[in-house]
Amino acid sequence: MSKRNVNLTVLLFAVLMSPIVLAPDAFAVSGDVAQVENFIRSVIKVIAGLAGLVATGFFVIGGFGYITSSGNPEHLDRSKRTLLWSGIGLAIVIAAFVMSNIVVSLATNAFGS
Repeated sequence: MSKRNVNLTVLLFAVLMSPIVLAPDAFAVSGDVAQVENFIRSVIKVIAGLAGLVATGFFVIGGFGYITSSGNPEHLDRSKRTLLWSGIGLAIVIAAFVMSNIVVSLATNAFGS
């Protein structure tokens, strides 16, 4: 690796890790588990929403490529793979969202809120 790449990697690592190192006290310090639960639910909803938007974008790209392939088998195959993998990704996101809600509800029932 060149010196520039090493410096860039160290800088990127420092920027990404600074919120963890410089974070204020955790919500759990106050003993209010409901705040932690609400925060985690909000993060999961945002991530699932963004992943859904990305999958929708790939559906549009794949569909547009499928329609405009004009019989070109390579372009048609690439568009089909885009549609397939965006569907698989969306299914994974939905499954993760459902599983996280199940885990949160089980944890809430087990530990109370």
